Amino acid sequence: MKMERPKRTRLRRGGSETRPSLKKDQLVKLETEIGYRFTDHALINMAMTHPSALTAHQRYEQSNQRLEFLGDRVLGLVIAERLYVRRPDEAEGKLAPRLNRLVRKEACVEAARYKGLDRFVMLGESERRSGGATKDKVLGDVCEAVIGAIYLDGGLKAARKFIESAWKPVFEANKAGRVRDPKSLLQEWAQARRFSLPQYTEVKRSGPDHSPVFSVEVSVGEGVHRASGEGSSKQDAERAAAATLLDSLEDD
Repeated sequence: MKMERPKRTRLRRGGSETRPSLKKDQLVKLETEIGYRFTDHALINMAMTHPSALTAHQRYEQSNQRLEFLGDRVLGLVIAERLYVRRPDEAEGKLAPRLNRLVRKEACVEAARYKGLDRFVMLGESERRSGGATKDKVLGDVCEAVIGAIYLDGGLKAARKFIESAWKPVFEANKAGRVRDPKSLLQEWAQARRFSLPQYTEVKRSGPDHSPVFSVEVSVGEGVHRASGEGSSKQDAERAAAATLLDSLEDD
């Protein structure tokens, strides 16, 4: 059955614009997909509100941008905790690249699609016509905002439960080794923009001989784009640096 598109609410009451909100049946379906029932429905409505659905003065207070900021940090904590508990024999140098791969925007997008969040995003008319609900940036932000909303409404336990469920295909891909190596991804990014290949430079080595820590810097585009990373081997440090640079490029 075709779902009715969420409406943008722009009615004026007492001189102020009301917030966009999903209809009651849509909220029920969304909560079923998420696997969590909200006490404060204003939070989930905000999480599903793209800035394009609001006027300029509403965006910072009523769009999902602030919840996205919070959700990103909650996601990082939950994934870091999962890796720490489930991989007790791995050093920080190996855990860091795994963390970066599991919290990258691509992982958020896959989780959003897995949970069907694209069917509930509230967009401005222009953004909707341009296919906004299918855009990776929109979906990744919505997914992080939902995490933030669940955390505020139900705490860390509820947020962790959602992440464990929504990230199931991501975890399976990572376990099967289908997640791309960050060095390969960075090389493809550079080649697509006709830059020279990424350059890796060891800048520091510390720690005892039996347990060294390598610090590596990577640069792309004649040094315009730079990042550093650490690991228990040069390869681990290079992968960590590449993952960090990819994250910064994504943010930009």
